[in-house]
Amino acid sequence: MRLGLNIGFVFGDEHLDHLKLVKEAESLGFSVTWAAEAYGSDAATLLTWIAAQTTTIDVGAAVFQIPARTPAMTAMTAATLDRLSGGRFRLGLGVSGPQVSEGWHGVRFDKPLARTREYVAIVNAALRRETVEFHGEHFELPLPGGPGKALKLSSRPLRDHVPVYLAAVGPKNLELAGEIADGWLGILNDPAYLGEQLKHIEAGRTRAKRADGTVRQLGLDGFDVVASVPLMTGDDLAAAADPIRGYAALYIGGMGSREKNFYNALAVRMGYADEAKEIQDLYLAKQHRDAMAAVPQGFIDGISLLGGKERLAEKLTAYAEAGTTTVAVTPFAPTVEQRLADIRVLAEALELSGVGSQ
Repeated sequence: MRLGLNIGFVFGDEHLDHLKLVKEAESLGFSVTWAAEAYGSDAATLLTWIAAQTTTIDVGAAVFQIPARTPAMTAMTAATLDRLSGGRFRLGLGVSGPQVSEGWHGVRFDKPLARTREYVAIVNAALRRETVEFHGEHFELPLPGGPGKALKLSSRPLRDHVPVYLAAVGPKNLELAGEIADGWLGILNDPAYLGEQLKHIEAGRTRAKRADGTVRQLGLDGFDVVASVPLMTGDDLAAAADPIRGYAALYIGGMGSREKNFYNALAVRMGYADEAKEIQDLYLAKQHRDAMAAVPQGFIDGISLLGGKERLAEKLTAYAEAGTTTVAVTPFAPTVEQRLADIRVLAEALELSGVGSQ
């Protein structure tokens, strides 16, 4: 199992702290850093800036939003980033949610699985420098009855396949990740529940095919299971959990509408049905502090890395035994100095656990 670092978004001059963390993570042997986007900073620009100032750590999108870019534009960006980084780019994709897709990008949030399948097929074909002609339900290239013609990526990519990751939460989306992607970007990952999620990914792997039509290697060999995990060190576990409460309450209670919140549904499947309803009721009533207080300590502990080095090592072992291949941490300490100290402790904990790989 390897370590990754989530740097999220850019607010103000936060990118300078991100760079300090990424450089330290690189020196500690972390395999990848992931940047996100919603309706603020974009991931491509931040990753380009990071890649220009690092040499060995991979840079990954977690995620590029599918409604924000045409598949051709994503292929162009992926090819360019991969070339400029020397083959260190990982392409994470996700459909976002109805509020951002329709409210920010003006793209209807309909049939997300079918849209993702077609999108990934076009991206991969473009990166293979095929002449792209595609006739699907959601994408038509070239458009019929006009001057457009089928085109081929004019610049030659460094690699003809950039690793594709899907951000997936629901069972059907997990199956799709297993079928068409090289890895999965998970969230709210508790090793005690991970096995249930990997069953869906493995089901998708039984249908996975290469571009030439042959079946890929089955099982999870070669498939990167990335667990996104909050990190807070300290012996007082309740105090360590407190900074993570806002994050958990936002996802369970406020990420989406009452009728469609994928993360709330995940918490229900994980066994927190009553708690998930209470958190959502409070959050949507704008009682955010009460929603945060309603998040169970056990839930936060389950999805996080909390405690000292020895406890972190035990939890890393649990993630590895559950099938995780990359633990991508989000340090929640309030200052960059504390976050730097925490990822150093984490690297020591991985070494102590004996489940790390190079």
